[in-house]
Amino acid sequence: MNEHKQREEIVLLGKSMYDRGLTHGGTGNISVRLDDGWLLTPTGSSLGRLDPARLSKLDWQGRHIGGDLPSKEAMLHLAMYQERPVSGAVVHLHSTHSVAVSVLDQLDPEDVLPAITAYYAMRVGKLPLVPYYAPGDPALAEAVRRFSGRHHAMLLAHHGPVVAGSDLHAAVDATEELEATAQLFLLLFQHKFKTLTPEQVADLQRRFAKR
Repeated sequence: MNEHKQREEIVLLGKSMYDRGLTHGGTGNISVRLDDGWLLTPTGSSLGRLDPARLSKLDWQGRHIGGDLPSKEAMLHLAMYQERPVSGAVVHLHSTHSVAVSVLDQLDPEDVLPAITAYYAMRVGKLPLVPYYAPGDPALAEAVRRFSGRHHAMLLAHHGPVVAGSDLHAAVDATEELEATAQLFLLLFQHKFKTLTPEQVADLQRRFAKR
C-alpha cells in the first residue's frame, strides 16, 4: 500500500474509532510503517478530525521529517517497531474499559485479562501490564520496549492499550477486541465465570495467531 493510501487509512480508521467512543478528545495515536520511515498522528490531534496531509512523518531515528509535530508518544511507537520488525502499524488508545481494568488492584501483571472469548485469545493473547510512567516519559518507551519483543499487545497502567499488528487493520481489530473483552471482564469480574482452558487457548493460537 502506498503512502497516500496509508494516510487515508489512518484518517478513516481513526474517525471510525473516535465516532464509536473508543477514544475521546485529543487522546490516542496511530502509526503506520512505510518504506522510508513511518507516519504518526500529530500532537494534540483528535482521531476524529485528522488531515491526511498533516500527519507527522518520522525516520527510523525518531527524527521529525514532515507534517505537523508528532505525538509526544512517538518514542513508544518507535520502540514497538524496533523490537517488532514484522509489525506494520501500532494503535494506542485511552479507551474507557481498558483504562478501567488497568487501575484495578490485584491484577496479574503478566496477564491482565482472562481468555473470555476465542477471538480475544486469537487476536490479543497474553496481555502484560506496563507500570505507570507519565505520558511522553522516555522511561515509558523503554518499559514498552522490554515487553514488545514478546508481546504485540500490552496495557499501560492508568493510561490505556498499545497494540501492534501486521497492518493497520490488524492492529485496530486487536485493539477493539481488547476493549470489548475489558468491558466483558468489568461486567463479570464480581461473579464466577468460566474462561477458555489453557489447551483451548493454545489450540487457537496454533490455528490463528498471525500478527
